[in-house]
Amino acid sequence: MDFFSLDHFWWPLLTIMGINILLSGDNAVVIALAAQALPVNQQKKAIFWGSLSAVFFLIVLTIFASTLLHIPYLRLIGACLLLWIGVKLLAGDEDDGDIKQSDNLWAAIRTILVANLVMSLDNILGVAGAAHDNNVLMIIGLGVSIPVVIFGSTMLMKVMERFPLIITIGAALIGKVAGEMLVDDQAISTWIDPHRQQWEYGAQIGGALIVLVVGKVLQKKGQTTSEAV
Repeated sequence: MDFFSLDHFWWPLLTIMGINILLSGDNAVVIALAAQALPVNQQKKAIFWGSLSAVFFLIVLTIFASTLLHIPYLRLIGACLLLWIGVKLLAGDEDDGDIKQSDNLWAAIRTILVANLVMSLDNILGVAGAAHDNNVLMIIGLGVSIPVVIFGSTMLMKVMERFPLIITIGAALIGKVAGEMLVDDQAISTWIDPHRQQWEYGAQIGGALIVLVVGKVLQKKGQTTSEAV
């Protein structure tokens, strides 16, 4: 029964859960942002299925973490994708009135899935290290973390309804994470390393500003188009 001992099972399990919960704060913001525009009866469905599907793929990717995280340009692509997601969430989808509710639900689930996978690259590395090649332990740890992330997203969504400014802050946070991912890519590490701290701050601030400026411009453009119609 050494498999269930403190050192070989319970402590690594708690470590995996802790890593995933601590690193999932950004993910909760994305989930809440993606679901907040949906009708109330669809919000919980989007959060549940988006989070569940993301965790499934996260488990698969974690198994290949040692190879995955060292692929050049992967983080660069992920950073660009995150910037696009942040802009889209801040600008809003002005075509919502012409789209069926079911389409909106699947669009939200898709956004949650993609954003969670992109933003979970650090989670993948941390969880893979804590699991020590024990896939059963990894699956249990990630699975138990699901309710915590879902609950946090639901609570954040309720706060967003009362304080819309949080949506802007959340979008900026997504841009900041994109900046962090960009400077960590292996393909540009030789340029970044000599002045890493300056690059990190600059990329984080730049990512947040890109999302805020482009998102707000598109948001105003969409509002103007709606008023004209």
